[in-house]
Amino acid sequence: MTGLQGIRLSDARPQHTLQALKAELAEMLSAKDARLMERYFLRFDCESLCALLTDADAEVDTRGNYDREALVTFIGEARATEGPVKGFPAFLADFVREYDRRATDAKWFPRDAALLAYYNYARECPNAMMAEWYELNFNILNILTALIARRQGWALADYVQGDGEVAANILKQAAQPDFGLSAELDYMQDLMRAAETTDPVEKERQIDALRWTWLDEKTFFEPFDITALFAYVVRTEILERWSLLDPEQGRERFTEIIENLRGTAKVPEEFLK
Repeated sequence: MTGLQGIRLSDARPQHTLQALKAELAEMLSAKDARLMERYFLRFDCESLCALLTDADAEVDTRGNYDREALVTFIGEARATEGPVKGFPAFLADFVREYDRRATDAKWFPRDAALLAYYNYARECPNAMMAEWYELNFNILNILTALIARRQGWALADYVQGDGEVAANILKQAAQPDFGLSAELDYMQDLMRAAETTDPVEKERQIDALRWTWLDEKTFFEPFDITALFAYVVRTEILERWSLLDPEQGRERFTEIIENLRGTAKVPEEFLK
């Protein structure tokens, strides 16, 4: 952490691109910590895998752990066996075979299936804070999807994924405005306010701000831990995305939303003593 330049909300863009930061991390992390970080970048591999299965000539996201040649070779090996492929998480090979079985099913969406498989894998991360991060993002996706489905009059069970407590609560308390989750999730009211925002860009800003403040709270007392470095990576991706979309006005609005959220955030009791 001491070797990396600070990352601030006021930055026009992050000090590193995510890809450059990934390359730098490869030179400084222990093998154990590198494996933890690979889970984060694996999300890009899932996107690339979906793209290649749909179009063999598709480009791949270079922020992932595997290059195009490795993924093409992997697809062939996954199709040639019923088990995992060495060097790749087992769920990826399962997804390739599921794609081959269900690609023509109009009710099956490959990207959604890949994302579900990814989060099921990522949430088993041995680092507790990182596992909570993946759980947070999985819950956000489920809650936002459920709010849309309910508004449209769709059956929630067709759209809510997974078998965790949040998913179960959504289905059991579908008639409750907050699905009965406000007492369980301290970010639920902020997320619902974001979901009600009609401007899609503003909505994304509010959700990313929620993620940013969550990272602040989780790493407040561990500024040099691997979790702080993980948070640095996540923040880099967030800032990189917004610098490409709306470099000036968007950054100012994003900063404003985060400061508002910080104003209502619970300060740890240890800090108040």
